[in-house]
Formats: sequence, C-alpha cells, structure tokens
Amino acid sequence: MNAMQDNRLILVCDDEPHLREMVAEYLSERGYAVIEAASASDMKTSLETNTPDLIVLDVNMPGTDGLTALRELRATSEIPVIMLTAASEVIDRVIGLEMGADDYVGKPVDLRELEARIKATLRRQNVVNTEIEQKEKMGGTVAFGICRLDLDGARLFGKGGDEIPLTAMEFSLLKVFAENRGRVLNRDQLLEQAHDKGWEPFDRSIDLRISRLRRKIEINPTKPETIRTVRGIGYVFD
Repeated sequence: MNAMQDNRLILVCDDEPHLREMVAEYLSERGYAVIEAASASDMKTSLETNTPDLIVLDVNMPGTDGLTALRELRATSEIPVIMLTAASEVIDRVIGLEMGADDYVGKPVDLRELEARIKATLRRQNVVNTEIEQKEKMGGTVAFGICRLDLDGARLFGKGGDEIPLTAMEFSLLKVFAENRGRVLNRDQLLEQAHDKGWEPFDRSIDLRISRLRRKIEINPTKPETIRTVRGIGYVFD
C-alpha cells in the first residue's frame, strides 16, 4: 500500500449507484477509506461528522447539482474536489475550475485516471499544507532560552522585554536554528543556510558568532542549554 494512502478518506458523491459503488470499491481496494453520498444533501450531512481528504463530486445530479454544491462547500471549506463531468460538458469544467474545483474527470470514468488525479491532487494539497504549517511555524516569535526572537521584525527581546541588539548575521543564524529545531547542523550548513557569502572553507568564525549569541540568550553562556555543541559535528537548537 502506498504510504500516502494511509488514513486518506475520500467522499464520493454521485446519484448513480452503480458508478458510485464501482468507484468506492476500486479506491477501497487501493487503501483508501471511502464514504458514499447519493446527493449533495447526503454529502452535506456527511460533512457534519466527517472531514474527508478529498471529494469526488458529480456535476449533474437531481436536486442540488454539483456546481451549486461546490459553491456552497467553498464558502466554508478548502477540501480538494475532483468533479465528474459528461465528456461534452466543457462549460461545466470551466465553471467548476473557476469556482474552486481542483480537477475534473470526464464520464464514462476511467478508474485508473481518476486514481491518478486523486493522487496528484493529494500531493499538491500536501505541499500547500506543508507551506502553511511552515509559515505558521515561522510566524510570530520563537523562544531562545530567556529571550524571544521576533521573526517578522528581526528583533530579539530579553526576559524583561528589552530589545537586545542583533547583527544581520546573528539574526540569520537564529532563524536557521528556529527552522531546524532539534536537528544537528554542522558549520557549513549553518553558514550556507544563513547566506553568509564571505566565509572561507574551514573558517571557524561561526564558532565566534555562536559564542556571541550565547552571551545574549543563555542564562549561563559557559554552560549553554539552548544552542548546544555536539562534539565533532556542530550545533543544535534544542
């Protein structure tokens, strides 16, 4: 089973029982969890208790059609949606994409194509989620010992709230540590990620810079607990 499929929940909404069951069976055999909905109303009810990773939504359904259901969904949710459209309904595809559909598959449905488009959409969503998480993680402030680093304002504040002067390189180093919390970084990695173009191979200036940082952020700079030395390798922010 593909690892990406583990715990992936797909909601299949189509008024045709045979097609809905066929898609559900095919996806289930490939490791996905599947919920079936026979109408937009059933889908709405299901979404009250379930949060699928992706929705496969038919455009042409009696009652509330797929495009209306998509518009209503997008008012409150960014769950990826793949639309099922009749091969001749090009306008539905265009409108669907403009309204926030992530992709579409024409009917009659080729199950292998549908699976490939589901995988591609989930991969794209993974990238988006990772970027959002990283942005949220790197927004605001990060605690460094008794200090807090303001990532947006590039400023360091001490325990009492007083600003502690930082050079551009010192801020870059702290930002690199914040982005790699718990990961041991050697000197070359630190200098490369901090974008210091002035260093030379085997340059030990990184040690001096970290020593200065420790005097600003550590309670006891001679026994650092925030940016620790990993003997023979480099440094770690832990």
